[in-house]
Amino acid sequence: MNALVALCHFCELHGPRTLFCTEALHPPSPSPSSQAGVPVHGDGDRDRDGDREGEGLTMRANSSASQRGEMCDGCRSLPASHPGFVSIDDETGIRFLSHQHPRQPQLFSVVRQACVRSLSCEVNSDVCPGREGPIFFGDEQHGFVFSHTFFIKDSLARGFQRWYSIVMVAMDRIYLINSWPFLLRHLRLTIQSLQSTALKVFDNEQGVCPQRAVRMNSVFSPAVFPHQRSGNAARSLTSLTQHPNLWASLHSSFSWLLKACGSRLTEKLLEGAPTEDTLVLIERQTEQEEEMSCWEGAEGGGSKSQRHPSETELGHDFLFDDAKLDELPGPKFWSLRHLRQVLGAVEFRQLVWHVLMGNQVIWRGADPGLIQSAFTVLRSLLPVGCVRSVPYSAQYEEAYKCNFLGLSPDVLIPTHVSSSEFSVLVDVSSERGCQISSMGEDDISSLYQFTISSANTQPTDRGPLLLNKLEVALSNENLSVDVVSHCLLCLKEEWMNKVKVLFKFSKVDGRGREDTQKVLALLGATGPGEEDNVRLLKFWMTGLSKTYKSHLMTAVRGGERSPSQ
Repeated sequence: MNALVALCHFCELHGPRTLFCTEALHPPSPSPSSQAGVPVHGDGDRDRDGDREGEGLTMRANSSASQRGEMCDGCRSLPASHPGFVSIDDETGIRFLSHQHPRQPQLFSVVRQACVRSLSCEVNSDVCPGREGPIFFGDEQHGFVFSHTFFIKDSLARGFQRWYSIVMVAMDRIYLINSWPFLLRHLRLTIQSLQSTALKVFDNEQGVCPQRAVRMNSVFSPAVFPHQRSGNAARSLTSLTQHPNLWASLHSSFSWLLKACGSRLTEKLLEGAPTEDTLVLIERQTEQEEEMSCWEGAEGGGSKSQRHPSETELGHDFLFDDAKLDELPGPKFWSLRHLRQVLGAVEFRQLVWHVLMGNQVIWRGADPGLIQSAFTVLRSLLPVGCVRSVPYSAQYEEAYKCNFLGLSPDVLIPTHVSSSEFSVLVDVSSERGCQISSMGEDDISSLYQFTISSANTQPTDRGPLLLNKLEVALSNENLSVDVVSHCLLCLKEEWMNKVKVLFKFSKVDGRGREDTQKVLALLGATGPGEEDNVRLLKFWMTGLSKTYKSHLMTAVRGGERSPSQ
């Protein structure tokens, strides 16, 4: 990521100052001269030259800063003779350099301006109550800044605290805004660590010599006050925290932040408009990050943080993909065709019918890996927005929480569920005399016995049309597993387009039943298995992304109704 992280401080004598700065230096691309056989420096020489160059630029920056005004201990982190800190990413070759000022002179003014604005009363008083918290500002010329201001306790300072900020400067505004939850979460950890360490020092100093009583007993003198103010201003952050390796620790934190933030978001080439699955995944990831930030930022949220993973586990299991099937222990299902071979054609169709209709699918057994692999295969039949999964639980969860539920073998199914036509139960029991070992996928049928039960009496051999076409593809042995997967992808896109038309026609435009029936006929959803087709469309309608629904509602409010309306 082409960005820079800096720690800034508001000095009572010299104003805003940059204390510590970490930047990423990308390795140079091969030059034409090196490809032509012209001798070049070795990697070691290049690194040494770069370090000498960086140190020289840093010293020049420090000297220029010194010329503009004296620097007290509170304004300085590392002495000018200190070589700074360097970390190298072995995977990418990127070097992370840390010193008091940026390595490149042209960045000095950019960081300086970001420092001044981040600690400016005009910027912070209107945005951050109490002048603490995150803000965002910047422009195309000077870069965009994510800043988090905070206070550090100091028994000798005015108001018993000093003002600091951590800023991240980048030229990419969209990237920086999209990284807001990530940056806020991790910068708060660094800030809380500094504040808690300084608070311990503050309490110890106050216990030895309470400054509040000393100040109240002292008599104000104009001749003495400037001297006291000058002495109080010269306390470094190292002195306030009593941290012997403070700057090395900040270098590690800032370097990791630059690396993690750079690899967190990647560009992906999309052919055409993003699919509904892509939009839902983006929305869920954003919601998850915002929720984590809220929990971590809540006061006294210890107990809340402990139950937070269980809540996200219900709704965010979508991050598990087929690539992780190899990581599951023991026997597992690898594809829909494999699942059909193990269960049998009739039982497989009954199970898939319940999945497509939106009924709750319950697997009960002693092998969590086998059950999770079955869910991974089955949920490929549905849009991402329709999947709510609890992979394995020691208690029953209601259908409104999940439509895929894995249970341990000793869990009892409530009567209202077992007698409902809107659920199906798959009991997985081990065959007696068979020991589970490192067997292939074809051995599942000899290891386990699968019993499928449901109170549904409706025939499942008519529809929906999507299931009929899928079974034709699965039964054709000339088609490979990859080809079948692409067929399923095309079928899902076809029916999601029908869902969008039906949603726009019935929910947004508010058409009647007769007109809706005509649209269903036009979409090819009538005829044999019509009831199943309509149930599928209505269930899949719940999986539409909020982005798509909001777009349609905005268009309606803007007067873009159909002409017949």
